Amino acid sequence: MAVIVMLYGQSGTGKSAGMRNFKPEDVAIINVSGKPLPFRSKIQTYKTDDYMKIDDAIKKTDRKSIVIDDATYLMADEFMRTAKVTGYQKFTDMALNYFTLVKNAAALPDDKIVYFLGHSDIDQNGMEKFKTIGKLLDEKITLEGLYTIVMKTVVVDGKYMFSTRNSGQDTVKTPMGMFAEPLIENDLAAVDKTIRNYYGIEEVKK
Repeated sequence: MAVIVMLYGQSGTGKSAGMRNFKPEDVAIINVSGKPLPFRSKIQTYKTDDYMKIDDAIKKTDRKSIVIDDATYLMADEFMRTAKVTGYQKFTDMALNYFTLVKNAAALPDDKIVYFLGHSDIDQNGMEKFKTIGKLLDEKITLEGLYTIVMKTVVVDGKYMFSTRNSGQDTVKTPMGMFAEPLIENDLAAVDKTIRNYYGIEEVKK
């Protein structure tokens, strides 16, 4: 099974910029919203918010790392397309589509890592988490429970960082001993290397 990683944060806090140090031959990007990347790059990119096309792309690409940016808009775009549709069924469909994508990503080969980037939200209890549409994913599934690695973006004194440890008011979690520091540079390529070394994925790749 592949390693799936969740990374969430507010807009402009360094999620997409975290991809800047990936080599083009190492990563593929699923660009959901179709907006330009915040850095110059020749990275293989698929511009789509269609679940079937995304599923096909992540299975066909020969890149070992895949970034879905921004996964929150998969749900937001589907919601807007069905905005005039009444009833609860559309929310069930939205939850099922997203849940299926996560499961399909996890079922990829062992040497793959798939990153789900998304926006953050704060619930009524002050808990910061990955933003979803509708209550089904939150109440019945809890998306973060599908991931072993969940990080969030943090800006400290003008520095863009990833948080690797739970604050008690968020859903961040990483395996024991994977990251030595609670805050690391917002560098997904470095995170990718750390994950591969931790799980010995490089050996599988060879």
